[in-house]
Amino acid sequence: MANEEELGKLRVGIDAIDSELLRLINERARLAQRVGEIKQGNIYRPEREAQVLRRVAETNPGPLPAVAMQRIVREVMSACLALEQPLTVAYLGPAGTYSEAAARKHFGGAPTLLPCAAIDDVFRAVESGNAPYGVVPVENSTEGAVGRSLDLLLSSPLMICGEVTLPIHHNLMGKVDSSDEVQCVYSHAQSLAQCHEWLNRKLPNVPRVAVASNAEAARLAASEAGAAAVAGEAAAALYGLPILAANIEDDPSNTTRFVIIAEHDAAPSGADKTSLICSTLNRPGAIHHLLAPFADNGVSMSRLESRPARRLGGNHWEYVFYIDIEGHQEEPAVASALAGLESRAGFVKRLGSYPKAVY
Repeated sequence: MANEEELGKLRVGIDAIDSELLRLINERARLAQRVGEIKQGNIYRPEREAQVLRRVAETNPGPLPAVAMQRIVREVMSACLALEQPLTVAYLGPAGTYSEAAARKHFGGAPTLLPCAAIDDVFRAVESGNAPYGVVPVENSTEGAVGRSLDLLLSSPLMICGEVTLPIHHNLMGKVDSSDEVQCVYSHAQSLAQCHEWLNRKLPNVPRVAVASNAEAARLAASEAGAAAVAGEAAAALYGLPILAANIEDDPSNTTRFVIIAEHDAAPSGADKTSLICSTLNRPGAIHHLLAPFADNGVSMSRLESRPARRLGGNHWEYVFYIDIEGHQEEPAVASALAGLESRAGFVKRLGSYPKAVY
C-alpha cells in the first residue's frame, strides 16, 4: 500500500514537471521568434546552436547522459527555428541513406529534407536556391576521402558552415531465408569497401554491384529475387528487408564525416575548424615552405589531402591540397597563418570556418 502511495506521488510530480517543461519550451519558442523578428534575414546560426549544445554537455547534471540531452535540445531548437524560418536541406538520397541520418542529426526533425540522386545534385540544389543547405559526405575513417565531394568543393562557389560525424554500421539485408541464398550484393562503392573483409569471408563468390546509394541498394534488393544489400537499419525498415547479418563493417569504429554546404560559412563559436584548398608554386621544398606559416603561428593542421587539379586548367600531375586547421579564420593566429600561406601559394580557396562537430 505504501508503494502505491509513493507511486501516486511520483506520478503527480512527473505530471507537474511535464507541465512546467511544456510552459518553458513554449516560452523559449516565443523568445526565439522575437530574436527572428529583430534579426530578420537568415536566422539559422550554426555557431549559436553549437554553443548551446556544448553548454548542455558541460552543465548536464545527469542521470541522463550528455548526448541524450543534446539530442533533446537539438529537437527543441529545430522546432523553434521552424516557427520563424522553415528550412529545406538537400542530401544524397533516396530516403534511408546515411546522408539523411546525418542531416537529421545536424538539423533535427523540423526541416524539409530534399533527396538528391547524386552528390552533384546536392550542390546544384543549394547553388540554385532550391535548398539553402546541403549535406554531403567528405571522408570516411576506413576508406578515406569522398573524391566527388572534394572535386565539387573546388569548383563550386559554396562554402562550409558546419560538419557532422556519424558512426556507420552496415547490415546485410534481403528477402531470402539466409545469406547462403544471396546471389548478388548491392551497395555504394564506399560501403562495399568498408565491408570488404567480411564479404570475402562470408560471400566470397557472390558478385558485388556498386550503386548510387545504400538506400538505392536496399530498393533493388527488395525488388529482385536473390538480391541483398549492404545498408543501414533505416533502409531495412523503409524497404521491409530482414537483416541477415548486423554490423558487418570491418572496422567497428567506422565513421563518416559530412559537411554542411551553403552560400555562407559561420561566425566564431569558440571551437572551430577552417577548411581551404591550395596549390604550391613549382619550387624545391614547396610543401614545407607552403605549410610553414601554420607552425610559425602555432596553428594545428588536422587534415592534409591531395587531389588532381582538374578544375584549375593545369597540366597532368599537378595537384591541389585540401587542408583543415584548428580555429576560426577571424582568430589572430589563424588569420596570420592564412595570410602567410596565401603569400606563398599558387592558388588558395577558403572554404570557410565552422563549428566542430558537437556530438
